[in-house]
Amino acid sequence: MQLYFANHRAVWRVGDVAGVDRALLEESLERHRLPAGTPVLLDGVMRPVEPLSSWFRRLAWRRTAAKTMRTYAYAVLMLLGFLQARGRDLRSATESDIVQFEQWRREHAEETVEEPTWDKDAAAIGQLYDFLVDIGYVTARPWRSTSRGTSLASGKSTDVRVRHMEIDQYIYLRDVGFGGLTPDAGLDESFRGWRPHRNRAACELALLTGMRIQEWSTLLLPELGLMPSIRPRTADVDLAACAKRKQRRSVYVPVDAMELLDPYLTIERPEMIAAAQRTLRRQHRDLFVVTRIEAEGRRLRGVLEGRTVTRVVKDMDPDLRRITMLETGDGLEPLALFVGRGGKMLSASGWDRVRWRAWDRMVTWATHQDAPVMPRLCWCYHDLRHIFSA
Repeated sequence: MQLYFANHRAVWRVGDVAGVDRALLEESLERHRLPAGTPVLLDGVMRPVEPLSSWFRRLAWRRTAAKTMRTYAYAVLMLLGFLQARGRDLRSATESDIVQFEQWRREHAEETVEEPTWDKDAAAIGQLYDFLVDIGYVTARPWRSTSRGTSLASGKSTDVRVRHMEIDQYIYLRDVGFGGLTPDAGLDESFRGWRPHRNRAACELALLTGMRIQEWSTLLLPELGLMPSIRPRTADVDLAACAKRKQRRSVYVPVDAMELLDPYLTIERPEMIAAAQRTLRRQHRDLFVVTRIEAEGRRLRGVLEGRTVTRVVKDMDPDLRRITMLETGDGLEPLALFVGRGGKMLSASGWDRVRWRAWDRMVTWATHQDAPVMPRLCWCYHDLRHIFSA
């Protein structure tokens, strides 16, 4: 069996398929379009494996996040392989099979997992069997109720550790770790970092707005009112597709956060975009090329996958935001606020690399007389939402 995930842009990039009329192909793909990220499990002759494929479609139709569907798909695929090795399948599995699968995952597999990961596997298996009961494939879940209910999960709550920073610790993080200064606010001539203005601005934005990393790292310029020759002092951002659990809310961006963006927008960002023009032009066909910004920055109109479309900014998912570019006549300008090499929105792994480099700098300067007491663990961007000054 082979596991795939629906990717409309990959299909678009393939173009013509030998032996298939282009118009017929486009009509078929449009009629049977799956939400992006939907898992597709195929057998040896490329036929959908049931009832898993139907369950995947249900997850997609219920607007389950693509990341969650991917996690669920791999968890259930491991369960299926485990059962087949024992001469079982989803219908004939017993409580003993499921319990031993848990033991194998947590104690005997080549790479064992801890409770939080198993709890995700258990959620996937539980939802799968709920679906199988609904469609009459099985009469009931193959495990009995216990003191923790009908769930396979560990029943233990996650230990939430909120690490509070004092103001001097935060400034040390922002200016020394990310900004390349010394603890006494001097210029560190040995600093070999990249884009300190961008990284300091990201820190300040995360702190002063309380946004999570998927929220602030995926912001587009129009959401902050940052248009050509327009630099507002404050902004109100409506979050939707990029918010946690896609729960809509409004976020206020204060003056200090907007002001710290200025050096990045004026000095670093134009240089990065100019250097990326050749790469962006080569990728033109795969981008969402915006030709008009409408409704005071709330809607974008442009060409995506060969079609002229209009998209509401707050409802754009991170993948679409990452490829959104404005056609200026002189080149393509990313509408993403924070960009990296290549001119595209910096990814989560890219921000991780920035964060660990900042931590290394903080450790290097930790013995300086002006350095504050270091924390035991490396702060992540999520922790910036939990900073309190003394």
